[in-house]
Amino acid sequence: MGCGAADDVAAGGDESAGGDESAGRRAADDGRADAAPGAPEATAVRQVSRIVLLDPDDRILLLHGFEPDRPTDTWWFTPGGGLEGTESREEAARRELAEETGITDVVLGPVLWKRHCAFPFDGRRWEQDEWYYLGRTDRTATHTGGQTDLERRSVSGLRWWTWEELSASRETVYPTRLVELLRTLLDDGPPDAPVLLETERV
Repeated sequence: MGCGAADDVAAGGDESAGGDESAGRRAADDGRADAAPGAPEATAVRQVSRIVLLDPDDRILLLHGFEPDRPTDTWWFTPGGGLEGTESREEAARRELAEETGITDVVLGPVLWKRHCAFPFDGRRWEQDEWYYLGRTDRTATHTGGQTDLERRSVSGLRWWTWEELSASRETVYPTRLVELLRTLLDDGPPDAPVLLETERV
């Protein structure tokens, strides 16, 4: 996905895609009436929970997403996806993490960041309201057997990244300020209140 989601964009719960946003996509309309001909139709705003998951060495876990019909169009994004039914944001975060990574042993911390993003993915346009939770785990082994069909068609793997590796990478990562945001988190700890990130539209 474009801005990182179903996430990030990337893959997510009910039919998510990926990467706050996930490279090489052309800028697209934001779903208004003056949208370019043939642009994907906008949908209702999707409520999304994501997890900034850190291991004991402060490495962050990211998923590698791609556009199903353009597998060379790739990005990295945080685990997470859309709320289902009457789920709370926290419940959705835990479920999505388990489905996408197999990790259930997680200490969920505060909401770090909030963001709105919009992007085209898998033939439609996504509008997302994303909350990013801090997560801590001692488990680094992952299992992707719980992924949805869309996730299996749009996620090629997972990786634990050190900040230094992420900082040196030239690959697309969502949210786009993740390197900066992660450095601040590691240096200063969680913010007193969630940081509102700039809207991203792809």
